[in-house]
Amino acid sequence: MGGLSLPQDLPTSRPARGMLMDFRFTDDQLSIQSIARDFAQKRIVPVAAEHDAKGEFPLENIQEMGQLGLMGIEVPEEYGGAGMDPVAYVLAMVEIAAADAATSTIMSVNNSLFCNGILKNGTEEQKQKYVRAIASGEAIGAYALTEPQSGSDASNMHTRAVKNAEGDWVINGKKSWITSGPVARYIVLFAVTTPGMGARGVSAFIIDTKRPGFAAGKTEPKLGIRASATCEIEFHDYVCPAGDMLGAEGKGFGIAMGVLDAGRIGIASQAIGIARAAYEATLTWSRDRKAFGHPIGTFQMTQSKIADMKCKLDSALLLTLRAAWTKGQVEKTGGRFGTEASMAKLVASEAAMWITHQAVQIHGGMGYSKEMPLERYFRDAKITEIYEGTSEIQRLVIARAETGLR
Repeated sequence: MGGLSLPQDLPTSRPARGMLMDFRFTDDQLSIQSIARDFAQKRIVPVAAEHDAKGEFPLENIQEMGQLGLMGIEVPEEYGGAGMDPVAYVLAMVEIAAADAATSTIMSVNNSLFCNGILKNGTEEQKQKYVRAIASGEAIGAYALTEPQSGSDASNMHTRAVKNAEGDWVINGKKSWITSGPVARYIVLFAVTTPGMGARGVSAFIIDTKRPGFAAGKTEPKLGIRASATCEIEFHDYVCPAGDMLGAEGKGFGIAMGVLDAGRIGIASQAIGIARAAYEATLTWSRDRKAFGHPIGTFQMTQSKIADMKCKLDSALLLTLRAAWTKGQVEKTGGRFGTEASMAKLVASEAAMWITHQAVQIHGGMGYSKEMPLERYFRDAKITEIYEGTSEIQRLVIARAETGLR
């Protein structure tokens, strides 16, 4: 794992909630990591800069990743996935993100937000129809919660779903900042079904974008992850069949928050991948670049930055592995992993922003140039502090869990 290697003989440790965590990776986990690394280096790295410059969606690579099992890592084999665990997902996500953050964003949405939500809350028919298509790479999935006026206040929702005489749902409204919105075939959507009830009046639906009444708006011109297409989406008397409601009526907000817990592990993994790429580039640069007759890596201030980068990187990795491992455990025994996921996402995203900042600084003028990927890592890192809940929201989640106060 390059700068993120973990010894295989570390003893077990006791994380939060009194559960034992084993640091040793299984053969299956190492296998998916190897598959992801090989694909990332051979297929993604050579085209990442071009896709970023053009804002071009990497459709061919995404389809191949589906065939390799990377679009449904935790999806059981009977639904077209790889049938692996959350730790395997983290290891694979880090490898893809180290090659290109935009590609890892698409991977994260498909795995964490789309497939995970339907697997946990969907009917057998919904799993076979929608999860299989996304996990195999046959189609692209998306997740639609945010609206133009809501931001972090996700319950402040205006999109409405009204039941018609046939028992289907007529949907009207607008969602914003929808990752993969311009190319998604299926979307997990959240809309108000009982006005005046706040979060308790929200329900979840599975949207087929080929049906009448759906429209994708302009693609957002973003600072980073530019190859990941993002847009507004609109619904004008869109008729969603009754069978495509996800979970029970009025339970949508709980579904959304549960899905975001899983999504935060994905974004933490993405942040680690970005940070690792910047860190490894900095190690090479500090050895090769000379100033005043010496490699810059011999200068005390550079060494201090490198030491701090390494500490932040490994701290983020360990917290993310803990969150992933905890997720796997509570899925067997029941419970929540939201606090662990928020801690991982907060630490990893802020580490990525700090590490890429220092990497640009150490590279000097070349770090600011598009001739090297450092400026792309720097731009890409910022979004990890924003989506799937801002750093401020993560701190609220963690503090409230620790104090018991709302």
